[in-house]
Amino acid sequence: MSSRQPRRLAALALMFALVTGCGSTGSGEESGGKAEAGVAETRVFTADNGDVTIPAKPERVVATGYAVPVLIEVKAPLVGISSWKRGLTMMTDEDRATYDSLTKIAGETAADTNYEAVAQAKPDLIIIGVPKPALADIDMDRLKSIAPVVAIGPSTPDAWRELSRRQSDAAGALGSFETAKTEYEKKAAELAAKYKTALDGLKFGHVGAYGEVAKGTFHREFARSWGTNIAGDVGVTYYGEVKEKGGNASDMSEYPSIEELPASLGEADAITYTVEPDGSVGEPVQYVLDSKLWKNLPAVKAGKAFPLRYTEAATYASALKTLDAIDEALAPVLAK
Repeated sequence: MSSRQPRRLAALALMFALVTGCGSTGSGEESGGKAEAGVAETRVFTADNGDVTIPAKPERVVATGYAVPVLIEVKAPLVGISSWKRGLTMMTDEDRATYDSLTKIAGETAADTNYEAVAQAKPDLIIIGVPKPALADIDMDRLKSIAPVVAIGPSTPDAWRELSRRQSDAAGALGSFETAKTEYEKKAAELAAKYKTALDGLKFGHVGAYGEVAKGTFHREFARSWGTNIAGDVGVTYYGEVKEKGGNASDMSEYPSIEELPASLGEADAITYTVEPDGSVGEPVQYVLDSKLWKNLPAVKAGKAFPLRYTEAATYASALKTLDAIDEALAPVLAK
């Protein structure tokens, strides 16, 4: 979903609110070595939905949710995908062309799966990239009647790192994945070295994109959340923790009333806040920026409030754009 409105907030809350129980992959475990002539070689893969026998080298893959962007990037043999509107602005021209050309077998939510379209794609593997709770909206038996199904979904906002590796592994495309991972880690390390001295001792807070203006709330994100997890790789330290922990993503962000802004972010030496990919400010964040309470925060008065773009990256390749955006946003820190 491209706009950060209440409907999107509700969808994201559903996606991250409960435990997903990610298992380790069985990527090196084959179920019987070389297959007989005419029968594809298989292996056992441990997914959120248990141990599943899948093709060792899939040739026709259908992907949904978080599996979509990474499998496009690693050039997996995709024949159908769900829509992934939230990540379109982070795709390269080549990846966007691939995305546009692929048959859409589902919408933005698990409940929008078109089973006839999945069957018509004739996959030999289906990778479901949604959290375990959302699997309740999918007719898994129907999908299993079409092809082997592995569910590999996120438990927390920062889980995309391991998640995307497992999805690439299932699709038989780990080689390309490792290339992107190495490039990201190299760039993150360079930026961490660049900003080490300037960031040392600074306590950051973050205003996220999922507050609800109608309810008078704002989105306070802590470490490892949507807007903070990549900045953390650069050495930004986000202080504090949620008041009431509920497990997984709910332990990494909360939704205080706007009146609680001074208590929530008053101790911050600096504050980052989420903006749209084009740099514009979404309504939930603008609500905060327009508040007199915001303008009186010590960090804001000191000129240390920084907008962050591309906070929704969910692959190593797209997160490279986030690193560039962080570098651009934090440049003033080096001059102080």
